[in-house]
Parts: sequence; C-alpha cells; structure tokens
Amino acid sequence: MADEAVHTDGSPAPPPGEPVHLPGPSYLPVVTALGLTLAVIGIVLSWVVTGIGLVITVVAIRRWVRDTRADISELPLEH
Repeated sequence: MADEAVHTDGSPAPPPGEPVHLPGPSYLPVVTALGLTLAVIGIVLSWVVTGIGLVITVVAIRRWVRDTRADISELPLEH
C-alpha cells in the first residue's frame, strides 16, 4: 500500500480533516431508563414508586446534561 493518498488522476489528496470526537462511555442512559421504568410501573402500583422513579430520572438527566456540557466545553472552538 502507498503511504500517501492519491486521487484517481494521480494528484495527491488533501490532508485529513479534524479527528472525530466521540463521548466516553456512560451508565447514565441506563439509569435514566431505570428511573422512567420505575415511574411508569409506579403509576399502576404506588405513587411512592412513581416518585422514586421520577427522582432517579431527574437526577440522572441533570448529571447527563452536566457531563455532556463539560465534554463539549473541552472541544476546540475552531468550527
């Protein structure tokens, strides 16, 4: 294989763009789903279970948003 990328007409290809940013792994989507599941099941069983599920959901979403904002703030502003 060649070390440099070239077009089909033989001219050199432009250099690659900026790297792709992927967020790190997180357990917060699973915790949010658990909280929502408890809230929905609690509608049938008990308002206490609904309240616990809603509290878990709100806390998980707030942490998820906070972590996402911190992750985005570390990205370069050259866009």
